[in-house]
Amino acid sequence: MTIYSLYIYDRHCACVYYHDWQRVKPARPAIEGGILPAVSHEVTPNTNTPAAVDPSRRNTLMSLSGVVVAVNDEVPRTPLPNATSSPSLNSGLPFDEEAKLVYGVVLSLRNMIRKISGKDEQFVNYRTSTYKLHLYETLSGYKFIMLSDPNADSLRFVLRQIYSGPFLEYVVRNPLVQMDSKEHGIDNEYFRTSTDRMIRGLSVFQ
Repeated sequence: MTIYSLYIYDRHCACVYYHDWQRVKPARPAIEGGILPAVSHEVTPNTNTPAAVDPSRRNTLMSLSGVVVAVNDEVPRTPLPNATSSPSLNSGLPFDEEAKLVYGVVLSLRNMIRKISGKDEQFVNYRTSTYKLHLYETLSGYKFIMLSDPNADSLRFVLRQIYSGPFLEYVVRNPLVQMDSKEHGIDNEYFRTSTDRMIRGLSVFQ
């Protein structure tokens, strides 16, 4: 069993964070203008401008020390290897279309369950032959969605831990992160590193 990827959506239905671990095919970069900046450098549209520098490495507040960590915006970022040269690895949908499909599936299933079973029932996961989708929704409207091996147990508690731990610590309580702006993702190096460490430490992760 293993964990494939994590998506976070805000209350405006926009994907504000993405992280993958063991995808069979790498995520295809989004079309320029299709996603918010700083969602993930792996799916950011390829450009040759200084703005392509990873925004997650700028304006980040380390909560324990109060030190602001900044990186020169003019330092060019090394492009991802084979980002456009291998059609076999990038034959799927662009990431912005993939993110819309994931959110659409969750929204449709959640609405269907509410109409059939009533407001007391919650949609928390569903399983297919190739993956299992897990959902945790916060009171503020953020949706944490994780894709895992179909044989994995419910990982809703893991999504809740991500929210109550790294998300609150490095995103909500970080005054330099633009929350709910409709213009920017929420990625920063501390949140990404902490989330990655948490997922790799799980017994379900192989």
